[in-house]
Amino acid sequence: MTSSIEQAAQRSAAAAAAAAPVAAAPAPAPAVPPAPAVPAVAPATDRAPILRIAGAGKRFGGLQALSNVGLTILPGQIYGLIGPNGAGKTTFFNVITGLYQPDGGTFELAGKPYSPSAPHAVARAGIARTFQNIRLFGDMTVLENVMVGRHVRTRQAVLGAILRHRAAREEEAAIRARAQELLDFVGIGRFAGRTARHLSYGDQRRLEIARALATDPQLLALDEPAAGMNATEKLALRELLVKIRADGRTILLIEHDVKLMMGLCDRITVLDYGKVIAEGVPAEVQKNPAVIEAYLGAGH
Repeated sequence: MTSSIEQAAQRSAAAAAAAAPVAAAPAPAPAVPPAPAVPAVAPATDRAPILRIAGAGKRFGGLQALSNVGLTILPGQIYGLIGPNGAGKTTFFNVITGLYQPDGGTFELAGKPYSPSAPHAVARAGIARTFQNIRLFGDMTVLENVMVGRHVRTRQAVLGAILRHRAAREEEAAIRARAQELLDFVGIGRFAGRTARHLSYGDQRRLEIARALATDPQLLALDEPAAGMNATEKLALRELLVKIRADGRTILLIEHDVKLMMGLCDRITVLDYGKVIAEGVPAEVQKNPAVIEAYLGAGH
């Protein structure tokens, strides 16, 4: 039955991809052997959850897009959010990261209440995100894109940039060095001087992740990072996410590729019609009757 869910999810993802613009065409994929499941990392249960949300709601006119949605993510987890098309995944992501104002709910980040009132405020609080459709500064260099992401952790303001005094110059040098470190970390350091729009599709995704990491987030929120990737690129992405987790980061991940999610995530929440229908470890979720019905319909 697991393979049936994955096949249904793949058909759903293919339909969504056909309707969405793609920044660059991925190269044809050679045959890639299936990757083994990632060993679960014991979460830091003696610390407050990185993210705790309860009772989140969002209405658009007469449409109740989210109803009493919540989740709890512990430090060091890779946490997945899945569901059929239109389930409310991206709406929930947008609420968490401040793009949409919630109609209700409680929100805590690292044990402290936070208000998802605006994206810049959420980024400063410690949540960084990427988007389903790539959003880079195409005419800036790869290095400059990552430097921009560092602005929420800088002290010098406009006056320092104009006067170019010693503190401003030192801070800019530190930002540049950190940006290069992050590019090396995600595997595209050799492209630092290249214009961002000239990167391959997979490397553009890596650049977005590096820019998000430049904010020093407590939680890295990735919206369909594998969308449009071929099998080789997905395997490389999987390895990168494991590397990020090993570096001490916590990840929240939306993805249509159920097979990737089941082999990568520590826990998964499933949404359907704006409501949570299942939550647990992947082995539990993929056998849940409500999840099977959501992807395949009644009677399966």
